Formats: sequence, structure tokens, C-alpha cells
Amino acid sequence: MRVLIAVTHLLGAGHLTRAAALARAFAAHGHDTTLVSGGMPSTLIPREGVTFVQLPPVRTKGADFRTLLDEEGRPVGEERIAARKALLLETLHSAKPDCVITELFPFGRRVLAGEFLTILEEARAMKPRPLIASSIRDILVAPAKPDKLAEFQERLARFYDAVLVHGDESLISLDASWPVDDTLHPLLRYTGYVDDGGEVAAGAQRHGIIVSGGSSAASLPLYRAAVEAAKSIADRPWRILIGHGLDETTFNDIRASAPPHVSVERARPDFRALLAGAEISVSQAGYNTVVDILRTGPSPVFVPFEAGHETEQRLRAEQLKERGQAEIVSEDDLTPQTLATAIRSVLQKAKVAPLTVALDGARESVAQIEKLIPRASATHLRWNWSPVENALRHTRASNIEPLFWWRDDDAVAHTSQLDRLLSLSTRYATGIALASIPGKIEPSFVERVKGEQGVDILVHGLTHRSHAPAGEKKAEFGEHRPLEFMKRDVLEGLRLTRQAFGAKALPVFVPPWNRISPSLVQSLGQLGFRGLSTFRDRTRPEPAPGLLQINTHIDPIDWHGTRSLIEPDALIATLAAAIMRRSQGAADAEEPIGLLTHHLVHDEAVWTFCERLLDHLSRNNVGFVFASTAFWDENGSTLRNGTL
Repeated sequence: MRVLIAVTHLLGAGHLTRAAALARAFAAHGHDTTLVSGGMPSTLIPREGVTFVQLPPVRTKGADFRTLLDEEGRPVGEERIAARKALLLETLHSAKPDCVITELFPFGRRVLAGEFLTILEEARAMKPRPLIASSIRDILVAPAKPDKLAEFQERLARFYDAVLVHGDESLISLDASWPVDDTLHPLLRYTGYVDDGGEVAAGAQRHGIIVSGGSSAASLPLYRAAVEAAKSIADRPWRILIGHGLDETTFNDIRASAPPHVSVERARPDFRALLAGAEISVSQAGYNTVVDILRTGPSPVFVPFEAGHETEQRLRAEQLKERGQAEIVSEDDLTPQTLATAIRSVLQKAKVAPLTVALDGARESVAQIEKLIPRASATHLRWNWSPVENALRHTRASNIEPLFWWRDDDAVAHTSQLDRLLSLSTRYATGIALASIPGKIEPSFVERVKGEQGVDILVHGLTHRSHAPAGEKKAEFGEHRPLEFMKRDVLEGLRLTRQAFGAKALPVFVPPWNRISPSLVQSLGQLGFRGLSTFRDRTRPEPAPGLLQINTHIDPIDWHGTRSLIEPDALIATLAAAIMRRSQGAADAEEPIGLLTHHLVHDEAVWTFCERLLDHLSRNNVGFVFASTAFWDENGSTLRNGTL
């Protein structure tokens, strides 16, 4: 894959740390990865294998996330914002990504919404459209105003295919800090915590106290309180590690005020190894710090960052305290005395067993995106699509533009295969008609598709049970059944489908196994149906008065052999013939070409062919029509052949 990750860290470097870890993980799995950073330059840029792009940087001061500053602390002007947008777009077009990941947006970074929306709009217009995902930490700060939440929901629905939640749902789920509704919930993919540091062996005997405060100057009160608290706890060595965001003068003042058993140093690259040998960690409760503590195992005392109504760190610290894993000192209550009291409390308690928390978030993030964008193997990439391209040139020379539509059969429940199907449909803007078995519809299926744009529901028989005699081809509505019995089942199927899906249900009948008695076809109009879809080329323009038939023509599954993918060259030849047929005066020449799939039984070869087909058609500007458009005219009230 080609992956583009966009991140802007404004205060500390936690967001960049996490995004860089993801970039390295994608690159390590063989994917062409570009990381675009819009925050201050940092030593956290990825190792070899990742293309790194630095935008003209911006930052903020303290908890004021509405005012953007440049390197010198001056307010950022329109010229810099324009330069950032231009470089973002240049990078997007150069990278040609299969996947765009925006770190935190649209859940945060509203001050940078203009540039994020610029890249999202451009990505959405690309052919093929890249999959778009948001990358977020375990805890967020929800909008306080309804209009801000509505704005987020609109952006999520408009652009996003997935949300990678870099946390462990067993420790804390996203709905503890953010309203998770029916639009957001299907997109969530929990990955575990992103830990790029690997395993660190704990010391044989833990000893000493480590104080750390991240890369910004926000921890200055903690450093000063720790120096004074250390004077009353002198039986253990202390090490205070200060980030480079604190100026040199202040750093030297703190070091000069420290007692002899306290070492004051700048932050070190072996921080995790120091934690692994420490008895107690004193820190804020930022994402990366907590991951380091969970991995290395010291007993933590947290002083969560809460300025500007920030709640993220407090909530994370409280989740660990509730499990007996931490003590908390609030920022408002922070003094040398309260800090020393919390440390003594930890020293006096018996250490509890460490939590079992998923810490493989970077690798799992790659796996989740790979599931959403299955890539073709080298063999598949060598498929010869020239027959399709030649057929397109021929029909277009005759001023005929072939159209496609997509029908998928047998949907009844929300499954991972359905998610994958809908993701493909959304990515390539094809729309999809789900032929659902009315007698087997589950509530999970109804919930999954009710908010999906471009999804239509067709009536797929009643129970998909064959009534054919032994030795004959399977059929639920074959000539061997009495017509009255079949009419009864057809009516019940339409009723159940409408009851479950409302306006999404189209009065279009799809007979199981694509087999239907001619006498039942003549009766469908009287039973309330206005459309019929099977699988084959047609020689008659109209199956029955007032009934429009739109069939499918390409089925990639070898049903009578391997039940995997039909030989690709044969499929491509069938596809090319279907395109040519549109310029040869056939009875069904105006009918869109139908792709027929069965998502529940696809293996990886079939999924890959479907994606390669959609990708190839998209690159050749071949359009898809929704079933609701194909069966109805432009005002939605009549069929193309006959009145509703």
C-alpha cells in the first residue's frame, strides 16, 4: 500500500510520537509510507523507510489551542497557512496514497480544520478514492457545545471509513470520554496502545524515584514540587528528567536547588530502562508516559495535566487508580507536601499485580488497514486488462458509455465481511444493492446499514430454501411449486423486507439461485413488485408488463469447481464481452452491467479480484449507478418501463 499520515502536535510531542510509530510500523510491513508533520521540528522523525515531510511549523502556548504561533512565538499569518496547505496538497498528489490517516482530526485540531478539510476534499476526489481513517488516542475531550458535535458528525460521515482507537477497550472504551453514536460505532477499530519501544527487562530489585514531565514546559510546577518533596524523602535516590521544552536558565535553577540525593538531568533516550529499574514513577498521565509505565512496571504517582479544562489525563489516571495501580495528586492541590504524601502512600502499600493491557497498537493498526484495503499479489497485478480497455474504446467511439451496478446476495447479519464489502463500495463510490433473505434478517444487519448512503435492499426470496426435487437444480421459486404457494411466499418476503428497512427496501425481486418460474414472473407486478434481477444476458426487453429487469453479468466465484476465483483471464474476457454487447444492439443494451458477489463466502482471491476490478474501472472513468437509480427514473416515482 501507499500510506499518508498527517499529524500536527501543538504542545508536547505525544501526537507526533504516536504517528511516527505508526509510520515506522507501516514501513516495516513493506508499505510505502509518508509522514507529514505540521508541528515543531523534532528528533522523533522516523527511521529509514519513511518519507518525512515537515510543513512550516506551528505551535501553541500553554492550554490556548486557538492561537497558532510560529517558531519565534509570533501569531501565524495567512501566508504560512497557505504555504502549509500547498505543501500538503503537493505531498498528497506525489504520494498517491491508498490510505490517508489524519491524526486526531476530526475529533480535535479544530483550529487546523481548514488544512485538514483541504486534504480530505482533495483525497475524496481522487480516482481511486483512498481509504480515509482517523487515528486517535484512548481518551478524547468531547465538544461542550451541540453545534460542535454536529460539525464533527458531519465531517465524520462525509469523509471517514474507519477510526483507529489506540487503546484497550478492556481498560477504557471511547464512550467514556466521547459520545459514540450509530454513525461512529461501526467505524471504530480498537488497536491496543501504540508502544514503539519494545520490551524492557525489569531490574532484579527496583529502587529509587523517577520524575518526568514530557517535552513541554507544562510540567515546571511538578519539577519544582518534586525537588522540595525529595527533601523529606531522603532514603531513596531521586532522578528528575526535564524535557527540552524548558529553557536552560530555568533548568539550571532547578538543578542548583536540588539536594545531593536528587539528580536533575535532561530527558534521556534510555528513559524506559531507567523506569524498569525504578520503584516509583512521578509524572503527568499523558498517553506515551502511561504506555511506558504499563510496559516497565514502576508504581506510578500521577499529576494529570488539567489546564484549560483538559480532562484526558485525569480520566486515564483515574482508570488506573480504580484498579489499584496508581495514586493521583491534582494540579490544583500540588505542593511538595501533597506530592510527598502520595509517594509515601505508594511506598507503604503492597504492590498489586500488573494489568494485562494490549500494547501492540502499531502492528495492529497496520493489520486493520490491510484488512480494509486488501492488496493484490504480484501475480494479480500482472492480470491483462487490455480486453476491457479495448472494449471501452470501441463502445465510446460509438458514443456509448457503459455503466455498472453492484448486487451482493444473501446478506442477513452484520459481519466483518459485510464491513469489508461496504468499505469497498464506499471507497469506490459504487453504491451497492444488498439482496437480503427476508426470513433470516437479524437486527444487527438492520442497524449496520440503516445510515449507509448508497445501500439499497432487494428482496431475495423468503428463506433461501430449495424446494426442487432431488437431482434437479436448486430453486426456491421453480416451476415444480404451485403458483399460489410461491405468490404467498413472495408477498411475505416483500412485507418482511419493508418492515425491516423502510424506504431502503426496493420492490425488486431477486430469486435465490437466480432461478424463477415464468408464471411467477408474470405475477410479480400484481404482487407489488416493480423490478426483477437474475443472472444472465437477456433477449427480451421486458419480462412482463410493468416489470423492469436489470440483471447481473459478472460473478467471480467458481461455484462448480474450486469455489474460489474463476480464472482471471476468463473473467476479464466475460467483462469485455459485456461491454461490447452495449454497442451491438442487443435487447438489453441499455441495461447497466451487473457485478454479482456473495460477501459471506469470498476468499482472499475473490476479494482481491473485486478490488482490482473496481480500481481498474475507476481509473478508466467507468461509472456505477445505484439500484434505486437504475430501476427508477430521475424523479424517483416511476420505473423506466412502466408505472409504479
